Amino acid sequence: MENIRVIIPAAGKGSRLQKVGGDIPKAMISIGDRPMLEYVLDNVSFAKDKDICIVVGCGKEKIIEHFGNRFIYVEQKQQLGTGHAVMECANEFKDYDGDVLVTFGDMPLFRKEEMLAMCSQHQQNDADCTIMTAENPSLELWARIVRDQNGRFCKIVEGKDCTPEQATIKELFSGVMVFDSKALFKTLPKVGCANVQKEYYLTEVLELMVNDGLKVDTYFTKDGDDLRGINTPEDLIICEKILKQRIK
Repeated sequence: MENIRVIIPAAGKGSRLQKVGGDIPKAMISIGDRPMLEYVLDNVSFAKDKDICIVVGCGKEKIIEHFGNRFIYVEQKQQLGTGHAVMECANEFKDYDGDVLVTFGDMPLFRKEEMLAMCSQHQQNDADCTIMTAENPSLELWARIVRDQNGRFCKIVEGKDCTPEQATIKELFSGVMVFDSKALFKTLPKVGCANVQKEYYLTEVLELMVNDGLKVDTYFTKDGDDLRGINTPEDLIICEKILKQRIK
């Protein structure tokens, strides 16, 4: 695909997975016989290796040793949220005028064809941002997609912050987004950290873009299991089972 770069935040330690992975970084914990980050990289392999930027932090040496110099690595010395992880890549993108796909190192179930279709739709619609959404009733605490009366995207509300009315929304946020790079890095500095965790959330960029009159589109993927990330040993078991079923 032409004029597309990728950012993969993969700096997390994965404290809740240490019983499984020990002291290796979260993104290097194996599903089957492969680190979960390998699946993520397979899913974005329509981009050139030199256009893929992996944000590393905890245990960065293990990631770099495993994958070598095929990719660009940016270090996130403090884990201050997803928005901060992407902002750390700003210098790598200062002279770039194209699109950037953001997906995460602990979400291996997204499919390459869906990623590619979303990026294609984004470019065809000349959007400033396109986000992937899906439905999955079992993911009760996932962030919801809030739309206006005309069905246009308004904002994302975290599952734990939903009002009773918002909690009934079926359309969920996947975490996968593609941006016009210039619009992304222009908006990121406006993101605040007025939350309990004192972190900078990438999702806040979307509402800021809407407020600035930029075009934010959505792309719906039919398989809600794609949204599953890996935060606990239980998540690891579920994702491994799904991957095995898909291979069959």
